[in-house]
Amino acid sequence: MEKNERYRRMTETPVPKLIRELAVPTIISMLVTGIYNTADKYFVAQMPQDATPANAAVGLVFPMMAIIQAGGFFFGHGSGNYLSRMLGAGEKKKASEMASTGFALALVFGAVITILGNIFVRPMVEFLATEEMTETTLRMTAEYARIILIGAPFMMCQFVINNQLRFQGSAVYAMVGLLAGAIINIILDPLLILGLGFGIRGAAIATISGQIMSFIILLIGSRHGENIRLHIGNIRINGYYCFQIINGGAPSLFRQGLAAVSSILLNRASARWGQEAAVAGMTNATTVLMLVVSALIGFGQGYQPVCSFNYGAGLKNRVKEGYFYCVKWGTIFLAFAAAVIFVYAPQIILLIRNDAAVAEVGGMTLRAQALALPLLGVSIMTNMMLQSIGSGLKASIASSARNGIFFIPAILILPRIFGLFGVEIAQAVADVATLALSVPLAVSELRKM
Repeated sequence: MEKNERYRRMTETPVPKLIRELAVPTIISMLVTGIYNTADKYFVAQMPQDATPANAAVGLVFPMMAIIQAGGFFFGHGSGNYLSRMLGAGEKKKASEMASTGFALALVFGAVITILGNIFVRPMVEFLATEEMTETTLRMTAEYARIILIGAPFMMCQFVINNQLRFQGSAVYAMVGLLAGAIINIILDPLLILGLGFGIRGAAIATISGQIMSFIILLIGSRHGENIRLHIGNIRINGYYCFQIINGGAPSLFRQGLAAVSSILLNRASARWGQEAAVAGMTNATTVLMLVVSALIGFGQGYQPVCSFNYGAGLKNRVKEGYFYCVKWGTIFLAFAAAVIFVYAPQIILLIRNDAAVAEVGGMTLRAQALALPLLGVSIMTNMMLQSIGSGLKASIASSARNGIFFIPAILILPRIFGLFGVEIAQAVADVATLALSVPLAVSELRKM
C-alpha cells in the first residue's frame, strides 16, 4: 500500500540518512526564498540613476514581504505539522481535511492583504520609512510595494503547499516549485529593470511572476504520487482545525512576523546615521545573514517531518536522535560560515552594492553578528523540535526570542548607549540571550521523551 511505503520510509530509514535526504531539497528551497529579495537588491543597485534610493526601497519593503511570508508559514507549518503527525498515526482523513483547510484559509487571507494593502499603501510606506527618507525613496517604495502586494495570495499559498509537501516527505516536489519561481525572477530582473528600463517596478513584476510560477508548479506537484490532494470538499473551517493550525503555526508566525518588526526597527535605528546609505548597508548585511540562516533552517526543516511523523508514530528515540544530529552539524556549518563572513565582510557587501559608505556599515554589522552566529544551531533546532511535536506554547516562546523578546529591547536600548555600533551589535546580543532561553526549553521536552 502507498501508506505503508511512506510509513516504512519515515519510520525505518536510519535517521541521519533520512534527514539528509529531506534536508538537501529544503536547504535549496530556503536559499531560493532568500534569493527573491537578494536578486532584486542586486539588480536595482545596477540602475544608472537612483540606485541607492531604489536599494533602500527594496530594503524597506522587505518587512512587508516578511509579514506575507509569515502568513504563508503560519498556515503551512500549522497544517503541515498536524497532517504529518496524523499520517504517522494512520489518520489520513484528518490529514486530507487539514491540508485543504490550511490552503483555503491562506488564499482568503492573502486576498485580504492584497486589497487592504493597496488601499493603504502610502500610509504603510510612510510607517515603514523614517523622517530621513527622501521623497524619491518613498515614491519608489510605494511603486514596489503596490505590485508586490498583488502577489500576496500566490506567495502565501505557495508556502502552504511547499510546507505541506515537505511534511509529507516530498521535499523534492517542494524544492522544484520554489526553484522554478526563483529562476523566472532572476531571468526577468535584468530584463525588466535594466533592459526595458522599468526600474523598481520591473523588480516587483519579476518577483510576483516568479511567485505565480512557483504556485502553479507546487499545485501540480501536490497531485502527484502519494501526496495529499487539495479538494474543496475537504475544507473544514471549524474550531478544532483552526486551533491545530494556530498551535502548530503560531511559532512560525512569531518568528517571521517579529523578523519583520525587527527589520522596521533596524531600518529606523540605522537611518539616524547616514540616511539611505546606512539603511542600505544594514539591510544588505541582514540579507547576507538571512541566506546563511536560511540554509540552517532548511537543514532543520529536513528534520521537522522526521520529528513530527515519528512523534505521531510513538517513536520518540528517533525524534531525539534527529535533534542531536541536527544540532551538531548545524553548529559546525555556522562556525565555518561565521569565519568566512568575519574575514570577508566588506567585500561581501561590496558585491551587492559598490558603495564605500554602504560597505562600511554593512561590513561592521556582518562581523558583529558573525561572532554569535554559531549559537543559532541549538536555538533554531530547539524551535524546530518543539514546533514539530505540537508543543505550541514553548515553541512560540522560543521562536519569539531572537527577533522579539531579546532583539526589540536591544535595538531600542543599545543605540542610545553606543550609537551606530549599538545598532550593529544588537542582533548578536539577542542571539546570545536566545541560546540561554532555548537550552532549558529543549531539556524539558527531551527529558519527557
